Order: sequence, then structure tokens, then C-alpha cells
Amino acid sequence: MGGGLPNFLLVWILVLALLCYCHKIGKLIDKGTTRLFAILPVICIFLVLPLYISVFNLRALSSFFLSWLANFKLLLFALDQGPLSPQPPLSLPHFIALACLPIKIQQNPPPNLSPHSRELVNVNDSQDLEKLVNVEDNDTPSQEVPRKGLSTPLRYFIKFLLMVLFGYMYTKQEYIHSKIILVVYVIHIYIGLEFILAMVGAVARAFLGIELEPQFDEPYLASSLQDFWGKRWNLMVTSVLHPAVFNPMRSIFSRFMTKKWTPLPAAIASFLVSGIMHELIFYHIGRRKPTWEVTCFFLLHGVCLTTEIVIKRELNCSWGLPRVVAAPLVVGFVVATAVWLFMPTVVRCKIDVEARMEIIDFINFVKGAYIYLKNVL
Repeated sequence: MGGGLPNFLLVWILVLALLCYCHKIGKLIDKGTTRLFAILPVICIFLVLPLYISVFNLRALSSFFLSWLANFKLLLFALDQGPLSPQPPLSLPHFIALACLPIKIQQNPPPNLSPHSRELVNVNDSQDLEKLVNVEDNDTPSQEVPRKGLSTPLRYFIKFLLMVLFGYMYTKQEYIHSKIILVVYVIHIYIGLEFILAMVGAVARAFLGIELEPQFDEPYLASSLQDFWGKRWNLMVTSVLHPAVFNPMRSIFSRFMTKKWTPLPAAIASFLVSGIMHELIFYHIGRRKPTWEVTCFFLLHGVCLTTEIVIKRELNCSWGLPRVVAAPLVVGFVVATAVWLFMPTVVRCKIDVEARMEIIDFINFVKGAYIYLKNVL
């Protein structure tokens, strides 16, 4: 299944054609079973398309964008829900961008937005407001995206310097304990993912002329697991899992338990689905059978998060540890469990090797450019 960059371009040309088809289906067929069956072949194709991309990074991103985000959004679209089903309907460019990219239209638009963009944002506002009103307690994973805006250039610069430092550490890897390197990989994955998603968002903003929500909100400042997973980490995934998994599962469990407790199994189900989708992405990347360690990582966090909710409820806690104390504990727990359960799959799929080689190559390129410019000038 080789092909390199030409194959990648062919795959995404097919993606654009299939999304045009889905957009047309939305106009011709009402929501429900018929629309679902019309869109289901596209969902199946998106599950296998990343396998036809041989470039490592492009295959990983395409798996995340298509097999997970796009498919979940299309399933919601079949039921006339989610970001692809506002009123009035999305234009084709907006539909394609929102379907296959990890972006969400900002809820509070600046005054200089175009009327069409403002109309789209107002629709999202009403949907999110309704979603928040229908949540009976504050213990469920929050869907309210923080309105702090994107990270400042200074924060990105600091993270860039960290990447450079990691590159230096990789060149001296034989002198550093393997566990420390694994911790570095965890931080590297976060920073790299944030950079990539921020660049995708910047391109989408430039072409669509709309303001977008941030994909991350400084997760290292999280005051609890609820805060980390619900309000700070990979918010695009959270915004898709809530209507696609959390809400339906809460409705199902409401038949067997009181409404007060239904968010707990629904939250665990959301983490389970997230784990399975990560296994699929790792299968696309490494083409190896899953060992389910990644799923165990997400299930562990789902159980811990629901335990945190129960403790707060039973003790009627309206306070928590100061952020300066809570944040290191939360991040330390996430990193430690990631090293234990998440990173073995990363190493097995050789993602760490690819990431290390890329950053070393980048540093060597910068060095070469500096030497060249120094000699020329």
C-alpha cells in the first residue's frame, strides 16, 4: 500500500468527493434510517482509507481526521444532529471543513465577522446553550469550551524551545534513563499535536473567514480529571463524543437508574469508545493487532473521573485543592498512567522513532541553514 505523497493526494481527493456526496444527501433525504444507510458506505470507506497512505505522519493525521472525527460527525449528521446540521444548512465549503477537520466555530464571534459566519456561530450558541441547560448537575464532563482564545505566541515559543530541548535529549538518549525518555515522549506528543491542530485551525480560519474554538486549553493547568478531560484536553474530540456517545448512553441508562447517576456510566462509555478509536488509529499507524493497553488507559481514567465525581457528590464538596497543588497531581497522574499503558503501544508502532527522527532532522536543517547563511553573509 505504498504511494507516498501522490497517494495521499488521491485519498483526499476521494474524501472531498465523498463529502460533497454527503452534503447533497443531506439536502435530498430527511434525517433518519434512510439517510444513515445512504451515508454508511462513506463511513466504511473512511475507516480504511488511511491504510492507503504510506507517509507516517500523513497516515496518522488522516486516521484521526477521517476514521474518528469525520465518521462521528457523519453519524450525527444522519440523525440531523451535531456540527454538520445547523439551521440554516451549511454551505458546501463549511460542511467539508467542519466534517474532516478538528475545528469548531467559536461561540462568541468578534464584531468583524461576516453575516454568514455570525449566523453559523449563533446557531452553535443556541445548540450549546440547550445542551448546557439540559445537564442537571455540574459533575458531568463539561462541554463549555473556555473562552480564553488561542495560546499566546509566547506560549507557543516556549513550547517550541521545549521541542528543541527534546531534540537535544534524543541525540543523547544513551545517557538518559528510558523512563525519562518515555515521559519526554508524552510531553512531545502533546506539544506536537497542539502545534499541528493549531496550524490546521489557522488555515481553516484563513480560508473560511470564521473564528474557531481552541483545540486545547493549557491542559497542564487542569485542577481535576474532570477539568482535564472535559475542558482542556483535545476539545474537538470531547465536543464530538458528548452528542455521539455520552448523551445516548445517558438516555439508555436512565431506564435502569435515577437521573442523578446516569452521567457516570455514560462517561465511562465515552472513555471506552475513545480508547477503541485510539486503538484503530494505532492500527492504521503501525498496522499491528491491538493489545488493548490504550483502551485500558482510557477506561482507567473513566473510572477515576467518575470516582472523583462520586466523592465530590457524597462529601458535598464545593471546593478543591489550590490549582498550584492540584495541577501537578493531575498532570503527574496522567503522565504516569500514559507511560504505563499508553506509551508501550506508541513504542510498538515506532511512533517514538519517527517523532525523534523528525525533530533531529529539523534541528540539523536549522543548523545547516545557519552555517550556510553565516558563510554567505
